[in-house]
Amino acid sequence: MKVTAVVILNWNGAALLRRFLPSVIEHSRHEATIWVVDNASTDESIKILKNEFPEVQILQLDKNYGFAGGYNRALKEISADYYVLLNSDVEVTPGWLSPILRQFEKQPNLGACQPIIRSWQHKEAFEYAGAAGGFIDYLGYPFCRGRIFDTLEFDEGQYNTPLEIFWATGAAFFVRSEVYHACGGFDEEFFAHMEEIDLCWRMKNRGWKILCEPKSIVYHVGGGTLNQLSPRKTFLNFRNNLNLLLKNLPGNRLIPILFLRMVLDGIAALAFLFQSNGHLHFWAVLKAHLHFYKGIIIHFKKRKEAKPNWVSQIYQRSILWDYHLKKRNKFSQLPLHYFSS
Repeated sequence: MKVTAVVILNWNGAALLRRFLPSVIEHSRHEATIWVVDNASTDESIKILKNEFPEVQILQLDKNYGFAGGYNRALKEISADYYVLLNSDVEVTPGWLSPILRQFEKQPNLGACQPIIRSWQHKEAFEYAGAAGGFIDYLGYPFCRGRIFDTLEFDEGQYNTPLEIFWATGAAFFVRSEVYHACGGFDEEFFAHMEEIDLCWRMKNRGWKILCEPKSIVYHVGGGTLNQLSPRKTFLNFRNNLNLLLKNLPGNRLIPILFLRMVLDGIAALAFLFQSNGHLHFWAVLKAHLHFYKGIIIHFKKRKEAKPNWVSQIYQRSILWDYHLKKRNKFSQLPLHYFSS
C-alpha cells in the first residue's frame, strides 16, 4: 500500500496551526500521516502542537531555512511514496486527497499535481497562489487558470476539467517522493517564492507531467509570511524569476529573453516610483538584479543538472501584452493554440 505524508512547514504560525490543523487532521487522518516541520519558531508553535495535536508528527529544525531549505531537510527524514506539501494557512475539504492520489495511480508519468485553490476569505473566488493551475509565458511571467496578474476569477466551474499545467502551487503541492529527490528538491538559493515553478520546470525537463485535479479543493489565506505589498516579496520574485530563466531556458533562447526581461524589469522598477511607497519596491528590483548578477555563475552551473529545455505548456505569447493591451484578463480569453505542446 502506498504511503502518503502531508507535510506542513511552520514558522511562528501558532495561530494558523490552531485554526487550520483541525481540518487537515479531520480530512486526512485515514489516508496520510501528518507532519509539521518547524523552522525554529520562537512563538508557542511547538507547545501547541504537543499539547493540542498529539497525533501530529513533529520535526524541529535548528534554524529558519525558508520554504525551500526547510522542506529539503524535512523530506530527507520523512519516508513516503507521495508528499503533500501544504501551507499552514490552508483549510482542506472532505475527500481532498483521494482524487489526486488516484491520478498518481492511473498516470505513472505524473510527477506532481495540485488541487483547485480558492480564497479562504472569498470562498467562491480563486486564490492568487495557484488558482486552477499554473503556467508561464515565453518571457517567464507566471499566471494561472483563474488568475492573471492581480485579476482573480470566480470559480463557476469553468475550469472543472483535469488539465496538464506548467507548474503546481507550493501552497498544496502533491509530488512523488522519488521524483522530488531525483530532481534535487527545491533550489535553496531561491529561499522562498517561485521555487515550485523551478522544480516543476526541472521535472518537465525530465519528462514528468504536472496536473491540476479540480475534484480536489482547498481554501488558502495567502500572504501568511509576506504579503503582496512587501518589498521583500518584490525582491524575491524579481530575483528568483531571473534565476528561473537562467537555469532552465534552452541556450538558443537564453540571451535574447534575459535581455528583454532586463528591459522590462527596468520599466517595472520605474513604474513603482509612481505608487505609494514605490521607492521601496524600486530599490527591491535593483537589489534583485544585483543579487542575480552576483550569483549568475552559480546558477549557470546548475543548467547542466536542470537539463534546460523548451517544454510543454509554455505560453508562446506575452501575457503582459495580452493582459494590459489586449485586455484579456481571463485564462479562457487567451488563444490556447499558443500554448506549446
